[in-house]
Amino acid sequence: MRGLARGSAAIVGVAESDLGAVAEGMSPIDLMAQGVYRALDDAGLKISEVDGIFAATSQVRLSALALAEYLKIPSAYMESTIVGGSSFMLHVAHAQAAIQQGLCEVAVIAYGSTQRTVGRKNASPREHNPYESPFKPLLPPTAYALAAARHMHEFGTTREQLAAVAVAAREWALLNPRAWEKKPLTVDEVLSARMVSSPLTVRDCCLVTDGGGAIVMTSQERAKTLRKPLVAVLGCGSASTHNSISSMPDLVATGAIQSGRDAYAMARLGPSEIDALEVYDAFTINTILFLEDLGFCPKGEGGRFVEGGRIAPDGTLPVNTNGGGLSYCHPGMYGIFLLIEAVRQIRGECGERQVRGCETAVAHGNGGVLSSQSTVILGAASTI
Repeated sequence: MRGLARGSAAIVGVAESDLGAVAEGMSPIDLMAQGVYRALDDAGLKISEVDGIFAATSQVRLSALALAEYLKIPSAYMESTIVGGSSFMLHVAHAQAAIQQGLCEVAVIAYGSTQRTVGRKNASPREHNPYESPFKPLLPPTAYALAAARHMHEFGTTREQLAAVAVAAREWALLNPRAWEKKPLTVDEVLSARMVSSPLTVRDCCLVTDGGGAIVMTSQERAKTLRKPLVAVLGCGSASTHNSISSMPDLVATGAIQSGRDAYAMARLGPSEIDALEVYDAFTINTILFLEDLGFCPKGEGGRFVEGGRIAPDGTLPVNTNGGGLSYCHPGMYGIFLLIEAVRQIRGECGERQVRGCETAVAHGNGGVLSSQSTVILGAASTI
């Protein structure tokens, strides 16, 4: 992104809030604050040192204001850009810019959702779309099913290849103590599961959970003095192509092509130099599309790329190492969890699922119905 200096800011603290099905009465702002305090503790910082707040959730219209009030820091620099699950990657870029310009010194980025306990329809009510609503699509699954069906038509991608994405995610989740799903999964079980929107079964679709989390950012200079090893923001990029799926220019080419290109250019790295890949897997087709569009395989080869456990724990490319939105958690806008996992992998904190020698990671967010794409490349101090 223009004006951002490679490595000028770093992530110094990360944490999830409670996940799964949270306690009765918990609000999205409660979960945001819980994540913030935990992330500050991770960084060795105090709430009194925070002077920047970045927040987004579909359940609270003025989320940054509400969080600032809750944390009792109403004078903080605030932003609440909301473009779906990619919002938090944009927040990273915007926080980096704010830190560079002296608008704030310690920024927190937070998310919270109670969509499981209050019901998804109450958490994220669908707006009437005069061009699509009359046809009664089941959104968002129908939108992603369109992309999956088109990919199958153009490139010969199979349902078994889509299922391989879900199986790999589950294998990673079994190594993550905080993951929602605890049972092994097979390709046959994915294929025989209840159909949601052809060709996607329920096992091709993300979880519906509560949860939230936060990350803490500051300048590279200050980051060097804090508790944990810094994780530098090396590259950022974003792109949007549409809002409604019926206006997507090409169902099998996402804005990740542009967002990835810009992030790689800023980071001065390429796909072959990335050690771990965390992509927004709301549906199995997402992982295949983003592997292609972020340059890990040619367009149309994503289905074949994921065969044979290639993105699973014993494969050649570690993808969605926490279990992803398919098996770890998915409280609606999942992007912040990609950043949290990428940071932990670079810091070497992931236990059984740790990627050996992980110094670089991509966290790629997706918003809407393949609408908004945002890519962040992170690196250890040695990469600056």
